[in-house]
Amino acid sequence: MSGEKILIVEDEERIARVLELELEHEGYETKKVLDGLDALSAFREGEYDLVLLDVMLPGMDGMSVLRRIRQGSDVPVIMLTAKDEIADKVSGLDLGASDYVTKPFDMEELLARVRAALRKAVPATTLAAADLTVNEEAREVTRAGQLIDLTPREYELLLYLLKNKRHVLSREQLLDGVWGYDYYGDTNVVDVYIRYVRNKVDKPFDRALIQTVRGVGYVLKE
Repeated sequence: MSGEKILIVEDEERIARVLELELEHEGYETKKVLDGLDALSAFREGEYDLVLLDVMLPGMDGMSVLRRIRQGSDVPVIMLTAKDEIADKVSGLDLGASDYVTKPFDMEELLARVRAALRKAVPATTLAAADLTVNEEAREVTRAGQLIDLTPREYELLLYLLKNKRHVLSREQLLDGVWGYDYYGDTNVVDVYIRYVRNKVDKPFDRALIQTVRGVGYVLKE
């Protein structure tokens, strides 16, 4: 059994249900949504290995959904559409779609394209939260497309928060995870470096990602 998780975004209930059944028969886990806004919510709340994304959707069209996904993720996205004009395909591919399938499609061909897209997907070295991304291989941090220069310690602190996003971490946990078990200094060093990181990663932007949990520690939340 495959086990990869696929988000199905298709506003035609009958087609969505067929996709759901066929993919689950092949061993994939699936989640089905019927409009663009629900697709974004589902994508942000879950961890998916691939997205099947219709172009014509209520709430928000598929191209806009793809654009939002690509702000923080390289997950494979296969576009599904009734349109067959070259310009539409080019637009989807330029926005970062992995593949483009025109309706009506042959199910066996679609399944083959799903398998191919999953094979091509390189294990992620990029972590993301909202519009913040960290490329571990390049040690590169960007937010809203802007490159952020961090010192090595600031980078390690941000990376640790990002790897544990949505989990509240105490100062002691951050010391252990970032400074190491053999660090015997004051835990106030965590507060100092949190401030440094916030000044670079949060302060110049509209929304703060690093939050203080009074009496406990810190958490990075989208």
